[in-house]
Amino acid sequence: MGAQEFSPDAIREFSAAVQEVMRNIVRHGYRGRAGSIRVCCTASQEKVTVEISDSAPAHNPLKGPGPDDHNRPKETVAGGLGLAFVLQAADIVTYRHRDHRNILTLVKIRRG
Repeated sequence: MGAQEFSPDAIREFSAAVQEVMRNIVRHGYRGRAGSIRVCCTASQEKVTVEISDSAPAHNPLKGPGPDDHNRPKETVAGGLGLAFVLQAADIVTYRHRDHRNILTLVKIRRG
């Protein structure tokens, strides 16, 4: 991301958002069981796009909590920055389910 002249804060924040998504896949999608996560990154002068996909049960995190999320403690656990942080760190966040995979795409647009 540095080559696209993003600020150090933007780089840290966007990287933390990508890590948060992957932690959530392991914790809530796979629930600690074995599974795969694919990460595809593309960059241009204007933006960085990170596509994160998994084969955990279908769940669109943008539509609200999953079926077991209501039983979770309300306090944030270590690394639990949450979807609100991801939405704040990325300029565009989209979800789709294709070929039995959840695909979450995060886009960071270069400012100024």
